Amino acid sequence: MGSMPSVGSLTWAEPGSVGRLGEGEVVSDRDNIAASETLLPEFSRLEDERAEDAVLTSQVNAGSNLTADALVRPHTIRSDRAESLLRPDADNPKKRRHRQNADRGFSRVFRWIATGSAIFILAVLAAVAIFLIYRALPAFTATDAQMAEVRTHLPRMTSLWGLMGTLVFGTLLAALLALLLATPIAVGIALFISHYAPKRVAGIISYVVDLLAAIPSVVFGLWGALVLAPNIRTFWGWIAGALSRVPGVTVSNSATGRSVATASVVLAVMILPIITAVSREVFRQTPTLHEEAALALGATRWEMVKTAVLPFGRSGVISAAMLGLGRALGETMAVLMILSPGFLVSLQIFDGGQVQTIAAFIASMFPESAGLTINVLIACGLALFIISMAVNMGARWITARRAEFSGAN
Repeated sequence: MGSMPSVGSLTWAEPGSVGRLGEGEVVSDRDNIAASETLLPEFSRLEDERAEDAVLTSQVNAGSNLTADALVRPHTIRSDRAESLLRPDADNPKKRRHRQNADRGFSRVFRWIATGSAIFILAVLAAVAIFLIYRALPAFTATDAQMAEVRTHLPRMTSLWGLMGTLVFGTLLAALLALLLATPIAVGIALFISHYAPKRVAGIISYVVDLLAAIPSVVFGLWGALVLAPNIRTFWGWIAGALSRVPGVTVSNSATGRSVATASVVLAVMILPIITAVSREVFRQTPTLHEEAALALGATRWEMVKTAVLPFGRSGVISAAMLGLGRALGETMAVLMILSPGFLVSLQIFDGGQVQTIAAFIASMFPESAGLTINVLIACGLALFIISMAVNMGARWITARRAEFSGAN
């Protein structure tokens, strides 16, 4: 058997003989032919590069004035050639992208279904925005003579912007009061379910909280108007009396209890399941290593929650609160059935006839409206749409700023 040429770790046999490659791999004559067809061009290229290096070396030794580019360029070309050999499609991003995104069969169908669903959601949102702007435009461009007809249906309306301003104030006041009441309770329930309660008790409480989300808003409205308002008015009167003792502060109280404070309590109960469910899932994703590390350092259960769980779930709680705020902003029937409406910019939350929300106002006035009055109501709906969009965008911005605490990280 003759000598076996080799390059690196490759070794092949002479024709008609048996060679070995690596550890125990037998190379046949057919493999020799295939390897020769692949490697011989590389041998020729290597010889050319060696000759080129020899020429450059002799020129340097002879003292020739060679530029840096003349010395570096051959090695750069070889590096690029080696990368192209290792990645044949490195210089063809279109072909590489096509191979990575190649779909076959149902995979392609599912990709188009998912893409179409995303486009559909954007199209629906755009259609709603276009409809609101188109139908609200006559109300914004109407003259005083045209708005006089609207005032016959809306006696308390002084101007379109004045009406929208009072309604926006009432909507934000009721929603923010509900958020202040619901968020601490929801976070407490979520922490109890995720870190304190036994597994069986946690499952029961989770089921009860989730069941609240399935109760229709009209049922909450009936409960608030017939049960909560008559019984909570005494409590509101006590708070109003206590605050009135502060010098310079006068707090009035409704005799029926149908105030924005009562409506906010009902809204808080309605948004409680949303905030609790999202916060609970975020708290459950807290890395066990973080919790065990805090306990190993001697922290109590509360200190562990304060140092490990709450910082981790902060952005999730903020997102949950913003979701609840969006629900409170658009709630209609419960507020309509409970709140005694008014068109004032007032902070007398325990008194009736002070404020009104946009959704309840539209629901109460739309059945008897016609002509330009409908355009005014749609303009109020456009204001509510903009507020909801702003709330969601603000939630995304707050969450992005606290991305280091998100569950994804």
